[in-house]
Parts: sequence; structure tokens; C-alpha cells
Amino acid sequence: MDILSSRVLLRPSDPQRSQSFYRDVLGLAVHREFGPSEHPGVVFFLGNGLLEVSGRSSDSPKGLALWLQVRDVAAEHRRLTSAGVTVTQPPRLEPWGLIEMWIEDPDGVRIVVVEVPDDHPLRRDQR
Repeated sequence: MDILSSRVLLRPSDPQRSQSFYRDVLGLAVHREFGPSEHPGVVFFLGNGLLEVSGRSSDSPKGLALWLQVRDVAAEHRRLTSAGVTVTQPPRLEPWGLIEMWIEDPDGVRIVVVEVPDDHPLRRDQR
């Protein structure tokens, strides 16, 4: 299989609410919009990946979690808390050496916001 592109597909219960969360609250940049103007699908940049938020589902996503690396988890914690985002775990240094905070999107999709400390092996190991 020769993979040319990939993305995570998210079918929220309320597309406009979720698109607003990812665009306006998390601040993800829009890669592209598509479909009818009254109900567009939106593809967001996720660092070196993409997240498509489109369509609608009556079921909450199950087993899906997003991993978002940021420069400063504490600053994001302050910003997201003041924006009313549900923080299920405040920032903490985990035994594996990453600083992690867990939040949820409007449908309860779990999102881990990660800071990789300067001395962590992920910074040095460029396999």
C-alpha cells in the first residue's frame, strides 16, 4: 500500500459546534472546507496530520483520542480553562517523562495535550 495522504475522520453530533470548538477554541488552522456552504465539512491541520470534522452522527465517538503536542501545556491549560473547556486531568509530569493534560471536545472525544520536555528522548531520537 502506497499511502499518499491520511486524516482522522470525526463525525460529531453537532458539526457546527464541533467545528467551532476545533477552530475557535483550540485554534486549529483550517486546511480546507468542502461541501455545501450551509453544512460544510472542515479539515484542520494537526501538526503533521489532519482532522476532518464533517457529517453528523447520533452516536458519540468511541475509543478515539487525539494526541496534540504543544510548546507550553501550562499556558494552554490557562487559556483553555478560561474558554470553558472541560479539563479532565490538569497538566502533570507523567512517569514516562511527558507533561500531559487531558481535555474533551463537545462530544466527549478525549484529547491529550502534550509538552515534550527539552531533555526527553523524543527530542533526541529522530528515527
